Amino acid sequence: MDKRLQKRHKRQVNRAKEHVKLSEPDLRTPEQIKAAREASRPVGGRSAGPNLLNSPQSFRSNRASSTGSAAKTDA
Repeated sequence: MDKRLQKRHKRQVNRAKEHVKLSEPDLRTPEQIKAAREASRPVGGRSAGPNLLNSPQSFRSNRASSTGSAAKTDA
């Protein structure tokens, strides 16, 4: 690299080092963590109803399985 690119790279690396965010440890008790998980869980769980059919994940999986051969689509 020439001098200009070296200087630019050095500045970019220094800026990136300044913006590093360290994660903080979770100071909650195991009971608090368990309560938070239960509170954020959906009401009906995984098997709850019609919204599951409209999810993007199920749409992608249905679409992937429907891209089979022409014989399957004719049947």
